[in-house]
Amino acid sequence: MNIVIDSGNTYSKVGWFREEKLIRYTTRLTFSELIEAVRSEMPENIIFSSVSYNAADFESALGKSLKIYNLSPETPLPITKNYDTPQTLGADRIAASAGANFLYPGEDLVVIDMGTCITYDLIDKDAVFQGGLISPGVKMRFNAMHSFTKRLPLVEPEPEPPLIGKSTRSAMQSGVMNGVLAEMQGIIEKYRHNSPDLRVLLCGGDAAFFESSLKPPIFAVPELVLIGLNRILTYNVSLQ
Repeated sequence: MNIVIDSGNTYSKVGWFREEKLIRYTTRLTFSELIEAVRSEMPENIIFSSVSYNAADFESALGKSLKIYNLSPETPLPITKNYDTPQTLGADRIAASAGANFLYPGEDLVVIDMGTCITYDLIDKDAVFQGGLISPGVKMRFNAMHSFTKRLPLVEPEPEPPLIGKSTRSAMQSGVMNGVLAEMQGIIEKYRHNSPDLRVLLCGGDAAFFESSLKPPIFAVPELVLIGLNRILTYNVSLQ
């Protein structure tokens, strides 16, 4: 059994894998809930990816002496990084890219991860991470309009709003949701101009808002980061 952990600023997500198969996963765990979840079924191998904690903090809280692989810029990877600043490359971006290459080896891929920010990353058919784009996410755009103006309300996202808003709130909905959709379609088109057979994978918390609106072929893989973390874990175990 492998356990993979994707720990963010507030919550963590945990996946249990048996070899390459995702058995189950749990989301929105606090750090203390994360510790209890791992204690409930101790694994053979763990990989820990976090923006808030390090592996030593996690192991100390767990109270067990285990082999814990900490995903860092120095961690060996099953893909190659062609990136000018690898020390600043987000672990979620590289994990999602490793997951994409594992699922679709030998193909040119773009991973669109729709979280706090929207990232568009290219992994070529030779398993080389080539970099990509970082754009403000859906909720960040709504928050920015509310925070940087005096009268615009804070609006929550809704799927497929009408293009022409008939109120301030509906106009904001249209601006963000249709704006993000147009952005995604335009960037995908530019990527496909260079690689006509490009496969596009969609993941992240806001992906469900756009999955049905994008031109096919688009493949939604909600747990792509967990799949990539497990791929990185099994790769590192094989090096031992």
